[in-house]
Order: sequence, then structure tokens, then C-alpha cells
Amino acid sequence: MKTILAASLIAFAAFAEPTLTDEQQIIALTLLAEARGEGVEGMEAVAMVIKQRMANRKQTASQVCLAPKQFSCWNGKTSDNLRHLWQSPAAPDAIKVVRRFGKLDAAAICHADHYCTVKINPYWSKGKRPVSVIGNHKFFKLR
Repeated sequence: MKTILAASLIAFAAFAEPTLTDEQQIIALTLLAEARGEGVEGMEAVAMVIKQRMANRKQTASQVCLAPKQFSCWNGKTSDNLRHLWQSPAAPDAIKVVRRFGKLDAAAICHADHYCTVKINPYWSKGKRPVSVIGNHKFFKLR
């Protein structure tokens, strides 16, 4: 997996923001794939979920984002599959969010560690109330 990821990152380097680290690029692609239509506030909220999972699991952002069945945009995909997202009008905002990632405080979303669109109710949300709703996403604290 790491070899595939590294090769994919090299393959789309021309499309990515050159000053972002590999880790930052993975976060940015996650934000673009999961919340590019939600504006800066929505992308920040997803970034805060990543941060909260990092703290809960004691993992890096890459480990959190690329874990199987955690962020649907990565299921069966590599960075190469998502490189088209660098052309999205939301890409500059995602890059700005990533550059502020260290300063984002998950308290703003009540330390939520899960989210989904407002239109669905996944099995893990049964009996749970969202701690926050931002745009088309509802956020839950499961841990």
C-alpha cells in the first residue's frame, strides 16, 4: 500500500500544490473528495474529524485517511485516482484549510469523530444524535 501510495503521489505531483507535504496532500484530497461542495466551513469540519481520529487512535493523518472503510473516497483508490480534484474550484480553499490544520480545534464540532450526509442514517448512527450539523453533513461523537 505504501509503495502504491508513494508512486501515485509522484505520478500526480504536477497536479498538486508543490509546497504541500505528502501528508498534507492526502488530507487535502480527502477534504476535496468528501466536502468540496461544503465550502471552507464544511472542509474545516471534516479536517477536524481527521484531527479527532488522529488523537483518538494515536495515528498520523495519512493513517486515518487511508484506513480501510473510513473515508469512502479512498476505498479501493489511490491518490492517482483522485488527482483530478486538484483542478476543482475548491482546491485553493482545501489547501488553505490544510495549512491551518494544526490550529483547527475539534471542540468546534464537539470533538466529533464521525460524519455522514444529512440524507442517510448509517448503522453506526443508530440511537445517536448529531453533535453538529454543518451544511449537508451531520457530525457524531462515537468515542
